[in-house]
Amino acid sequence: MTSAMTRGYDAVPHEDRDRLRRYLEAVIAHRRGPVHTAVAFNAVYFGYDLGGDGYGGSPLSPDDFPVITFGERAPALPVGAMVCVATGSEPLYAEIVYKEGAHPDVGALGDVPAWVSGAPAGAEGPGRPGSGAAPLRRELLVPDLHAFGPALSLSPAQLHRLRLRRRWINGDGHVVVDVRYPSRDSARCDDLTSYTNHLLTTARAQLLSPFVPVSLAELMGSTHDDDLRAGLRGLLDTVRGVLDSTETLRSWGHYAITRASLAACWRDAGPLGGDDLKTFVAAVEHAAVPVRRRYGLSSPVTVYTAVGPRLRGFPEATEALSGLGYATAVCRANVALADVVRRDSEQGLFENGCRIALDDAFEGGGVWRSHHPGDAETPTDPLTPAGRGWLSTTTTPPEPTAEAEPVDLPLADTAALGPGELLRSDEDEIVWRAPLRLAQLIDGWFPLHSHVVRELRRTHGRRPTIRLALDHSGEPDGTEAVVDVTAELDDGTGRLTAVAWPHDFFPGLLLELRWPRGGTVIHLATAPLDEPVQVGGRVVGHCFDPCVLTREDAPGSDRHGDTAAGLDPRQLVLRTVRRCGLLTLDGHALLDRSGLPRAVYGRAPARSQAAALESAVVELLAERLLEPALGSRDVWSQPHYPARGGERTIPLIAYRPARPRVIRPWGGTGADGEGLRGVQFVPGHLRRLLPGRSPSEVQRAAFRQHCRRLGKADGWELPPGYTFVTEHTRGY
Repeated sequence: MTSAMTRGYDAVPHEDRDRLRRYLEAVIAHRRGPVHTAVAFNAVYFGYDLGGDGYGGSPLSPDDFPVITFGERAPALPVGAMVCVATGSEPLYAEIVYKEGAHPDVGALGDVPAWVSGAPAGAEGPGRPGSGAAPLRRELLVPDLHAFGPALSLSPAQLHRLRLRRRWINGDGHVVVDVRYPSRDSARCDDLTSYTNHLLTTARAQLLSPFVPVSLAELMGSTHDDDLRAGLRGLLDTVRGVLDSTETLRSWGHYAITRASLAACWRDAGPLGGDDLKTFVAAVEHAAVPVRRRYGLSSPVTVYTAVGPRLRGFPEATEALSGLGYATAVCRANVALADVVRRDSEQGLFENGCRIALDDAFEGGGVWRSHHPGDAETPTDPLTPAGRGWLSTTTTPPEPTAEAEPVDLPLADTAALGPGELLRSDEDEIVWRAPLRLAQLIDGWFPLHSHVVRELRRTHGRRPTIRLALDHSGEPDGTEAVVDVTAELDDGTGRLTAVAWPHDFFPGLLLELRWPRGGTVIHLATAPLDEPVQVGGRVVGHCFDPCVLTREDAPGSDRHGDTAAGLDPRQLVLRTVRRCGLLTLDGHALLDRSGLPRAVYGRAPARSQAAALESAVVELLAERLLEPALGSRDVWSQPHYPARGGERTIPLIAYRPARPRVIRPWGGTGADGEGLRGVQFVPGHLRRLLPGRSPSEVQRAAFRQHCRRLGKADGWELPPGYTFVTEHTRGY
């Protein structure tokens, strides 16, 4: 740091800018999450070691850090603050690297009441800003628990225990606190002003330490508050200017991420990778588009979507959203959506008539506003938060009289229609298995495995004609029907098109495909169940995927289309619970009962519609087509089932499609009372490991799936020292 840097970015010579730029690029590449301007300042000012010790060798005194306690009230702390997280035993030192609003009214799928978007701290409801001079706001803080190097960090086992207990940090390694701001003006300060105030007050001893690489007092030649404040503003402006000027970084607000990591995310096919980002962007873009028009007219629709909670709805995203990964995922999603708005819209107005704009940059990781019809609004900069949600409630709106149209949230479970599970690949043939999806049934296609795509394209070109031999086993005329279809083969991906599926094929039906190498015939077969089972309104006689069947065979979904339009209240309730409920591996779906009307209509419906839905729920529960259940909601408004201790319980409505299969214990008997004739059924169980051994990631995942199958929808983690043995059969 030089004295010129205290006067701002424009005053810094080019060679000093370049030196600072190289260091900050190295810091951002080294740290695992996005780097805020305040955090980048910390790295430069306090001396962040890239060798692995972080701030461990800096002049910071951890004993002076403010203490924060999970779930309790705390002073306002900006991003960049060094803190001690209370744990009841070993101190947990951390740097706050990200924070966002965690309003309890934000829904589990990211749906936000209009008044919350852009509301001031301390707001009590629509149009009610609150009267207290010191407003209170719930915030989620993401601490970097390894910022001070291994000497001042807890071991992985200790951190794992803290996450499991959820007493000092939550299961993701984050801290949720109720923040008390000293005044309403302080709550409205921008990030850098808040951090400047923090350094000049709470962290003043750290700022003026004589052991920092270069003291601000020395750079300014003064310890007067006005001089120190001016110098801090200049240094932060210099750091921000350097971050904005480098071509290796992308920024979302004050958070910088590397372009390389963003590109790698787009290439990633896993949870919250490129496919999920595309699904998220499409969901926001189409959130307010009416399903259908009634009598040629439709009333305006506005939907507010919070990025962070919406990302939690993607399958297998839990681990990717833990620790610093949450901040990374939120920034990537916002950057992706901002890029689409810049590229594909006219000041936020898309061709589908919907206007998309960022409405609140803080709450829930960012709240995006989707409005239809968008051409009726005055265009503004779509990436400048306008707080229209809150402003729309400052005057009392009339009670809605027009009936809302039902809407469908995107099916998060079908974000990526992959090729399925590879069963065998040898010199003779390739065999794989996958469930039939609704989109494939409607449009007449099916994905090919990548192994098949590569070989077919090499030997038969991009668009060969393939003979598809269908064997629908168990039918009276169980012969093989052969039809000609077209294979569309691209780089690494491919599918069969123009497939005329048999009339009794349904979403979730398990299909096994076999391709003899070198040929142009693909054999597709189904497998019969020992006994038919009743799943909802369908009698199923063949092996199926219960999760797909629950999601995609709901009322309003068939081979002719997928829409909630025209359904009666009972059908709407069943469809919404099945499509939007928390899903377990056996196809059991559970939905927060209080959130049902908004999930059905995308917004608060007219009172008559809400009453009709509640009446339908009562009827379905009485007929046992739905079941009552109890869950809980944690401090950042995420629902859980079963209910967790210490959390507020909430009523759930549950759809259970079929009685789960019973795994017989050793020495059990068959359904006919006879012995198992040499076969032992071994249920899934824990097994202690030898000292120094650890379970594989496959077994960790299998244990979480086992817990979900037993009814715990979000799973458990393996206890230390144990692995999981999956269920299997053993012959004598």
